[in-house]
Amino acid sequence: MKLIAITACPTGVAHTYMAAEALKRQAEVMGHELAVETQGASGVGSPLTPAEIEAADAIVVAADVHVDMARFSGLPILAVSTADAIRNTDAVIERAVAEVAVADEPAAVTSSTTPSAEVGPAAGAARRLVAITSCPTGIAHTFMAAEGLQRAAEEMGHIIKVETQGSVGAKNVLTAADVAAADAVIIAADTKVDLARFAGKRIYETGTKEALKHGGDVVAKALASTTISEGDAVAVSADAGADAGGGARAALKQVYQHLMTGVSYMLPFVVAGGLMIAISFAVNIHANDPANATTFAGRLFTIGGAALTLFLPVFAGYISFSIADRPGLVPGFIGGYLASQVGAGFLGALLAGFFAGYLTRELANRIKLPQSMAGLKPVLILPLLGTLFTGLVMYYVIGGPVSWVQDHLTTWLSGLQGSNAVVLGLILGAMMAADMGGPLNKVAYTFAVGLIGSGVTAPMAAVMAAGMTPPIGLALATKLFPNRWTPDEHGSAAPALVLGLSFITEGAIPFAARDPLRVIPALIAGSATAGAISMGADSSTSVPHGGVFDLFVPGAVERPLIWLLAVVAGTVVTAGVLFVTKKPIAVAGTDAIDLTGSSTVVLPTSDLAAV
Repeated sequence: MKLIAITACPTGVAHTYMAAEALKRQAEVMGHELAVETQGASGVGSPLTPAEIEAADAIVVAADVHVDMARFSGLPILAVSTADAIRNTDAVIERAVAEVAVADEPAAVTSSTTPSAEVGPAAGAARRLVAITSCPTGIAHTFMAAEGLQRAAEEMGHIIKVETQGSVGAKNVLTAADVAAADAVIIAADTKVDLARFAGKRIYETGTKEALKHGGDVVAKALASTTISEGDAVAVSADAGADAGGGARAALKQVYQHLMTGVSYMLPFVVAGGLMIAISFAVNIHANDPANATTFAGRLFTIGGAALTLFLPVFAGYISFSIADRPGLVPGFIGGYLASQVGAGFLGALLAGFFAGYLTRELANRIKLPQSMAGLKPVLILPLLGTLFTGLVMYYVIGGPVSWVQDHLTTWLSGLQGSNAVVLGLILGAMMAADMGGPLNKVAYTFAVGLIGSGVTAPMAAVMAAGMTPPIGLALATKLFPNRWTPDEHGSAAPALVLGLSFITEGAIPFAARDPLRVIPALIAGSATAGAISMGADSSTSVPHGGVFDLFVPGAVERPLIWLLAVVAGTVVTAGVLFVTKKPIAVAGTDAIDLTGSSTVVLPTSDLAAV
């Protein structure tokens, strides 16, 4: 069997050449032909020729850095580390041979149909796609988008495998063989997704909401896309100018994705820290007293405080990472840490993350080094210069003004009473329901989470109550007036109730997607009510997730009864408005029909009196 290989390590010296030599010798011992290209500190050694690539049955990529795979499109690929190639060489060669067998199976024969930028897949033919879905919290939108793409692709006669990058890590992970066999790649994500493994593949990027609402359109656009991934960057082909008018929108989308990447990594720190502090107070109400620092409760308080201390550096660090990749981590983390030191708080950390990321990316593009020194740039030069400039800017430019703004914002929010608090709660509540997990929802949520570090926790309680009411209100409405909902909506009621109790607003999306003009105003009314009552009553929580289950942790929610009343009131208002806006589903000339039974009722669109 004819194999080819590429070896590369960060320094491009020892592991690169050791892996190459090991693979070459073992392939000869096992009776295979193998040509190796090394990508080292001194440049490319023994470059693979087009003839060698054309004749190869499979390729082994033994690399610890990104390798451009555009010229190997359609070949079965085995990706391993250089250490694996050195230590387990025989197993690596066997796995490469096995990849050829997998690629030769009928279900996976796509190597000859891999698309180019100019030629799209044949109309009507079954194609293979791979996709990644990811949202900031990694819960609802991640999996709902995956289901939407899966269903749409199957209905269109295509084969798709979707990797979900959720709160519990990546599931259904795409293998190198999956990617190599794919005709197109779909990235449905609201956070940064590493594109390195998709180099040379047709790619289409969108958000999770588009995937779950219009999965068929997303699949069609992916197969018709003329955008070819370059791994870490995306190159746009001939029709790039057609979307020039969307440049500003694309830039805003990227900023939003960078922000949400920071939020997604920050969130577990705030959740763990807030719950730990709540538990410490449940053990001893004076857990924060320095005199109790060495007690069990005091230790719990210290652990929780450590998590909350880290959330600003993590937030800024991963915003910077989203923009500049790994070289941006150090400047971002340092900028976030300094934001807390100079009193700039959440706003300072946000600005530090974006400044560090864009600065580091610009430095990476502008600093040119000889190949022999290229390995120093990501591990020394970029972190050093990025940290230096970010730190100085935090001290001399951002720190003072943002600290002033943060202090005044905190003082104003802490002093909100009566009607002012109600108005703020009403606004935050309306934003939570307006797009159910979209940008407005995330802005309100991020605003409330950011204030926790400043000790302002009432907005968080209002946001959580408002985020719970849409799915709970819809579940209640399906029970109170069942003849206004389709069988599918009745089937979605129980999951929506569970999601709502867990503070996952996205449980309302299946209902809103079917009838947005009648459903969304009801959701906004209920959430605004819940937010206003919670803020007006000065209920608060330092735990930014968990929903009704936070009530089982003593001290997690202050004024828990009034907060629960806010959730109930918002739920009732949502259901009440839905009673007015949603009309019974009826066939022309007949009375309204009951759709709660087990049988399926098919109603022609032309005969519907109301939808």
